[in-house]
Amino acid sequence: MTEKLKMEQNPLSATVEKIKEICPGAVTREGKIDFEELKTALRDDVTSDTIEKYEFTWVGKNTAKAEANRPIRKTLRPVIEDSKNWDTTQNLYIEGDNLDTLKLLQESYLGKVKMIYIDPPYNTGNDFVYCDEFSVGCEEYLDKKGQCDADGNRLFVNTETNGRFHSDWCSMIYSRLKIARDLLSDDGVIFISIDDHEVDNLKKICTEVFGYDNVETMVWHKIGDGDAGAGRMKIVNRFRTEHEYIVIAYKDKQNVFFNKLKEVPNFKNEYTNPDNDPRGPYKAGNMSKTEEKSSPNGKNYYSITSPDGANTYTRQWHYSKEEFEDLLKDNRIYWGKSGNAVPSIKIFVNEAREVVPVSLLENVGSATSANKYMETLFGVRIFNNPKPISLISKLLFEASNKDSVILDFFSGSATTAHAVMQLNAEDGGHRKFIMVQLPEKCEEDSEAFKAGYKNICEIGKERIRRAGEKIKSEHPDKDLDIGFRVLRVDSSNMKDVFYKPSDTTQKTLLDSIDNIKEDRSDMDLLFGVMVDCGLPLDMPIETRKCEGKKYYVVNGEDYLVACFEPEISEKLVYEIANLKPTIAVFRDSSFADAKDKVNVSEIFKNITGHDDCVKVL
Repeated sequence: MTEKLKMEQNPLSATVEKIKEICPGAVTREGKIDFEELKTALRDDVTSDTIEKYEFTWVGKNTAKAEANRPIRKTLRPVIEDSKNWDTTQNLYIEGDNLDTLKLLQESYLGKVKMIYIDPPYNTGNDFVYCDEFSVGCEEYLDKKGQCDADGNRLFVNTETNGRFHSDWCSMIYSRLKIARDLLSDDGVIFISIDDHEVDNLKKICTEVFGYDNVETMVWHKIGDGDAGAGRMKIVNRFRTEHEYIVIAYKDKQNVFFNKLKEVPNFKNEYTNPDNDPRGPYKAGNMSKTEEKSSPNGKNYYSITSPDGANTYTRQWHYSKEEFEDLLKDNRIYWGKSGNAVPSIKIFVNEAREVVPVSLLENVGSATSANKYMETLFGVRIFNNPKPISLISKLLFEASNKDSVILDFFSGSATTAHAVMQLNAEDGGHRKFIMVQLPEKCEEDSEAFKAGYKNICEIGKERIRRAGEKIKSEHPDKDLDIGFRVLRVDSSNMKDVFYKPSDTTQKTLLDSIDNIKEDRSDMDLLFGVMVDCGLPLDMPIETRKCEGKKYYVVNGEDYLVACFEPEISEKLVYEIANLKPTIAVFRDSSFADAKDKVNVSEIFKNITGHDDCVKVL
């Protein structure tokens, strides 16, 4: 039988499925939650609303929660002319409100994103903040101020005179983080840049969304030694702010293991080479606990005898017995001047070693260096206060794998995309990026507008193009993906009657059964189907023809095949069915009547062995 695609994204669907797995009786046949059954199943683990407890709240919080779960009827439309290497790239650049985008990505990227980095508005009183439906009185405010972009996305300057100054910001970030968490893999992590204006509130929100044990903080020293004023000669009344924060939230900290950087030790003292090791001078490092502090039942508790057999040391070591034997064979153990002292490990002055990431970020670029780099890339100061590439690259190296999906839904000038391409070139990785940015207008007196860039998205896309070509020229031997598919958030491809079949009149039934808006192309429909079916949006797409009719094969013949022709022939149906796709999609209006739909379903059932693969729009 044929089935209509829903063409509506519901962020709660994944949550309902999880509850169904854990407690099947708590989900009704219609897919609704039976809360009484759920409470019964949980019994003593349910808290009472009457018990007083510590709680972080603000005006509009409940509405922000509801906003995160509210379904939307929107889609992602491809913008091929703005894209680069459309057919082969696995990178995405999405223009539009990031709350809508996160909802649209829910099924396609649920649990697939290894790392998210975002640099949201800091709420300084001068920056734009997204104004969602949860902000009380927002529409009236915007009507007076006229702060909307060309697509109707609502923005406003959140000044400190606004009575909901912190509440509006908290509501904005809460709903987005709530959805973003679902996109993270089980070992996924999100890094959020922020300053003192909202760091306390952000940490509390992250604690609520991700759990108390899954939130940590790093400090970034944003002033470099070579920056103007770095000599601290500027007169201030108290102290100069030289730091920002990066709040880290893990999907589950127990599953996260950061990669360690290799660095040459920066020893302040001079060291010698007492046994003339060909690798040069070294420091003798501690490799054990003292015997007094060692536990016989502890990890790596064993005995080591000196080479001359004079002394035996029994204690807990920092290395396993096998690791110690390997170090001994490699002449990395120092037995002191006597030759039989407690063994130490040689740390060579000129040899890079693995370094555990630390919470203080220094020497990873500065605000000034990032501005200068953008000037070099564009010839003018095209964007204010981007983050330095080296900062994002460090986070990427530590928290991602070489094949990870990286998301930035406040992408700005696309520093994250730049850093992904740069790191791939350096370590041979194949990381993929998804950039999301609202097309905020550039001020007419800005250097960006004078240079021809009307909005921030145009700056971000151009930066990726320029940076990609630069990186490729510097690494001509590497097979790099420096392209990106551009997608744009828009209203649904379907007419209102698709969602309200009861409104269909006898006249419209006789005239046409086509539910699709007239201005939508085949590619618009195809990406709408991919979103609805939860398919990754970077999948390869092949166009084929049968009797002059186009159809599209997504990610190989056994995945998705779609045909949006107004009329289809039996030969075309058989050709598509013989590909044995998991999903086959047609226009509802391409069938003459219900009998035709049944016939097509039977053809697919006989060839594929499945009776549920045919879907209609």
